[in-house]
Amino acid sequence: MKKLFALLTLLFIWAGSYSQTYTDNNKFAGENYRPKMNLDKTNVTGILLKNYSVQYERVFTKRFSAALSYRNMPEGDLPFRSFILDRMDQDDQEGRDIINNLLVSNYAITPEIRFYLGKKGYGRGFYIAPFARIAGYEASNFKFNYDDEFGSTQAISLSGEVNSVTFGVMFGAQWSLSKHLALDWWILGPHAGTGKGDLVGLSTRPLSEFEQNEIRTQLEDLDIPMIDKTVTVNSSGATMNTDGLWGGLRAGISFGFKF
Repeated sequence: MKKLFALLTLLFIWAGSYSQTYTDNNKFAGENYRPKMNLDKTNVTGILLKNYSVQYERVFTKRFSAALSYRNMPEGDLPFRSFILDRMDQDDQEGRDIINNLLVSNYAITPEIRFYLGKKGYGRGFYIAPFARIAGYEASNFKFNYDDEFGSTQAISLSGEVNSVTFGVMFGAQWSLSKHLALDWWILGPHAGTGKGDLVGLSTRPLSEFEQNEIRTQLEDLDIPMIDKTVTVNSSGATMNTDGLWGGLRAGISFGFKF
């Protein structure tokens, strides 16, 4: 972490000095700065988590701009799966199997408005950006085991999605690296709101009353912080409806093209 912080610090110092040199050269040549009012950017740090995002920003005045982002993570293993497994109880084989088998994907659409507070403005310097986020999260192969009345272990797999709407504020800074290149640092963007979804699991055969009670007990015993859940089980399978608070953090580094 210390090495990463040192690398980012050097990068930002270089970006700032490069931008200042570019501006000073223009002044020396007697040119007036003509800001680029459009920026297309991509979050390069998100690629490490298989999150692919693009953002378009339109500068309207020296202090004000608006932006729209789209993010997509294709279906794959749970992010930080190894990190989670390393911190789980080694004897919790069922929990470890759930993490290993789980497949997830998500998307998010994020409109925001930016207020630039520094002297330069026009899409440069420190900014505060209120934003909203509309997101969808899908999970599949959420497989867990249960015992039937004969003592044999059976399994059922749940799949479904959660849709959320959240609101937050981003604190960040943006630099001009050259006439057509920009660097955007999303320092921190907490957001919170509500999320609602359903997980459904269908059985390959009719479930007995005993099996239904076993599945119902296990799903109701799942502890999901700040989420209310309703479990319905019948002979065909199980459904878990969720509703409650939802939130997260935005952060990252984006590179973009100005025009």
